[in-house]
Amino acid sequence: PVLRLLEAQLQDQRREHEEEMEALKNQVDLMQEELEKQQQAFLQTLQLSPEIQVEFGLQQEITRLTNENLDLKELLEKLEKNEKKLKKQLKIYMKKVQDFEASQTVVPVERRPHERNMQVAVQRKEKDFQGMLEYYKEDEPLLIRNLIT
Repeated sequence: PVLRLLEAQLQDQRREHEEEMEALKNQVDLMQEELEKQQQAFLQTLQLSPEIQVEFGLQQEITRLTNENLDLKELLEKLEKNEKKLKKQLKIYMKKVQDFEASQTVVPVERRPHERNMQVAVQRKEKDFQGMLEYYKEDEPLLIRNLIT
């Protein structure tokens, strides 16, 4: 059983190797054909008059620059699209921040005296020593706003 398993693995590896070799041979053949075409074009170019050689060179450079331009335009379009998406996200987040700030300015009447006491306590604790601070979770945004201002 072990010998058969090893033989099967060896055959699989041999088959994969042969497939890779075939693919590489095809790739080499295509590259050789391309090289031959380029060599023929180069030889034809050398046989042309100097003026035509210059014109041919300019045409090739124009083609290269045109392709590069198209690539750059595509990149620019992607970047502009991304910029628009980010601006939309920024507007959404700014709106959320404004809504959050607006919701923090409207405080229930029963909580207001407690908040004044909390502010005073925060200031005293900060002056006496620096340490832990106790507060209600729902007071956290207000506490942060007061610390910032």
